Amino acid sequence: MNVLKVPARTIAVFVLPCLLLYTCMVFVPILVSVYCGLLDWNGIAEAKFVGLANFKRIFTADPVFWPSVKRTMMFAVFSMLEIPFCLLLAILLNRYVRKANTLVTMYFLPVILSVVIIGQLWKTIYNPASMGGMLNGILMAVGLESWTRSWLTEPQIAMYALYFVSLWQYFGYHLLIQFTGVQNIPNELYEAAKIDGAEGFKADRYITLPLIVPIFKISIVLAFIGSLQSFDLIWVMTGGGPAHATDTVSTYMYNMSFLSMKYGYGSALASFLVVICLSFTIVINFVFKRIENKVS
Repeated sequence: MNVLKVPARTIAVFVLPCLLLYTCMVFVPILVSVYCGLLDWNGIAEAKFVGLANFKRIFTADPVFWPSVKRTMMFAVFSMLEIPFCLLLAILLNRYVRKANTLVTMYFLPVILSVVIIGQLWKTIYNPASMGGMLNGILMAVGLESWTRSWLTEPQIAMYALYFVSLWQYFGYHLLIQFTGVQNIPNELYEAAKIDGAEGFKADRYITLPLIVPIFKISIVLAFIGSLQSFDLIWVMTGGGPAHATDTVSTYMYNMSFLSMKYGYGSALASFLVVICLSFTIVINFVFKRIENKVS
């Protein structure tokens, strides 16, 4: 069989435009953000070079930063916890439900809605009963008045209310990914396993789970990185309040850059966020590579 050898120069000609575009759209903004993080600048007036002062202040003298990092990491953890449930539901749908594609499509509907619509919808649900809030209204109707809360204005519970909305919004997204992965596993493997006496969840243990690892990794990476960058839903529902109780690194960065007019400080926060995203992506890929080697 003859294999067509493409000259390296030809490959470079086709790759170079995309590489240049990617560099301009990704790496250049990152470098500009890092440089701006070295400045004392409000985005308009003349900038003053302050070196690593912004980064030093972030790590040592900012009372809002570390709590926002904690909330960001909790956001990521909660987002990843739903993926095993999505995989379990995908397996059950694929095995026991006829026309499961229709049901998966229904689960996917919240994903295609605008974040602004979702935010406004859940703000209405979380409103106090006196303002027509559905959740508090239901709790009062079933005699659980003591459970009613100002869900988005109490600092202790506001972030958990946002976690739930995010899980609700992206459950169908991860379910679709896992369901597609399960469907792509050849039925011949299950039929051969059934002959050997392995079926049901026993077959899933030795067939489905090892083969679904690459798809599972995709969901984990998307959930984790998306959560680290969480901004739009939080901004629509709480704006980072009350009293920074729902600020993540992204919302705090926006607040510093465009509301407080501390563009240099906001750029330093953005640089930190980029480093965190890249670092955890590398760690997750490394962990799953070892898992794939063990199950292969």
